[in-house]
Amino acid sequence: MPGDKSMSHRSIMLGSLAEGVTHVKGFLEAEDALATLQAFRDMGVEIEGPVNGELTIHGVGKHGLKAPKNDLYLGNSGTSMRLLSGLLAGQAFNSVLTGDKSLSGRPMKRVTEPLAAMGADIKTTEKGTAPLHITGRAGQLTGIDYAMPIASAQVKSCLLLAGMYAQGVTSVTEPAPTRDHTERMLTGFNYPVKQEGNKVSITAEGRLTAADIDVPSDISSAAFFLVGASIAPGSDLLLRHVGINPTRTGVIDILRLMGANIEVLNERTVGGEPVADLHVVYSPLKGIDIPEHLVPLAIDEFPVLFVAAACAEGQTRLTGAEELRVKESDRIQVMADGLQILGVDAQSTEDGMIIQGGSIGGGEVISHGDHRIAMSFSIAGLRANAPITIHDCENVNTSFPEFRDLARRLGLDLVCREE
Repeated sequence: MPGDKSMSHRSIMLGSLAEGVTHVKGFLEAEDALATLQAFRDMGVEIEGPVNGELTIHGVGKHGLKAPKNDLYLGNSGTSMRLLSGLLAGQAFNSVLTGDKSLSGRPMKRVTEPLAAMGADIKTTEKGTAPLHITGRAGQLTGIDYAMPIASAQVKSCLLLAGMYAQGVTSVTEPAPTRDHTERMLTGFNYPVKQEGNKVSITAEGRLTAADIDVPSDISSAAFFLVGASIAPGSDLLLRHVGINPTRTGVIDILRLMGANIEVLNERTVGGEPVADLHVVYSPLKGIDIPEHLVPLAIDEFPVLFVAAACAEGQTRLTGAEELRVKESDRIQVMADGLQILGVDAQSTEDGMIIQGGSIGGGEVISHGDHRIAMSFSIAGLRANAPITIHDCENVNTSFPEFRDLARRLGLDLVCREE
């Protein structure tokens, strides 16, 4: 599996701000992570690679970034835009963050409003979307104690990065656990972070020291094959060196509740992150009510979990997942529409979906430029009784450019054509 996207972003950001030379292995060479890499090059950081997933970052220190000559274009990457908005709010220079059509439609007030409470000066469109015009307020940010209304690792990480440049303490309290790669990696770079239950705090009293980062494989990418092997009779698959950070393993827990046969083997810790090999064998699935406490731990994997539900016996019900409506697409509606086209009884609700499992037919579906939607409907082809045609698939390259070749190698009859 390709390297973890969340950790690839953060390795560039923190490695660039560290003192010394940081070496990264397992970096995800996909468009989203490469957008972050280019942004830091544009701010004067020397980065060698990537070559076979390896990078060398010559850190400039916490205050060493330089003003970019042009706008920073971040493509489709919400992680890049939201985290950089916090990081750049405390710099001594101004910057503009732009993105593609999809990113330019996604909500940014969830970061700009708490940043404004810290003293940041960030202008958005009237709708609260990109482009973001950031006036650097070096030395003028003040820490806040922020209770997040919605569990979001991007918001948490954004405020922690801003807190590295703010006077006093910046604290973020989350309503439910979200991925903690930022906190773990800050600790790996010897930056002090305080964790008390569901509250994490940071101050400007620290510096980052260069470190070696070994990025494990991305469980969000592995999820397509965990589901694929679970629904395709005769499958027996071993996925190596996959990150099993407990804030990311909801997809395993949900599939196991549905009856999937997934073994976690060879558990170990690499660079402060838990890693394992995942062995998955075909097993008939049954519908379940998905426990709400698992929703934030599997938020990116629900498109392919909806496919698993469509193949399961009985009803699957998801609630508490309104966050899915503001991803690269409205993933609830887009998946419901596509599944209905394929003959599945899938009813969208305000915060989730109700799916009656059974058979999957063929048809033409639109992914709306959402990489996870496109890959999920590809996996649905393993159980479809007629061909599925998926339109608008270019953005698979944002997270998983190897998906097509890997899926074919494992036996999926997948034909890609330029549209």
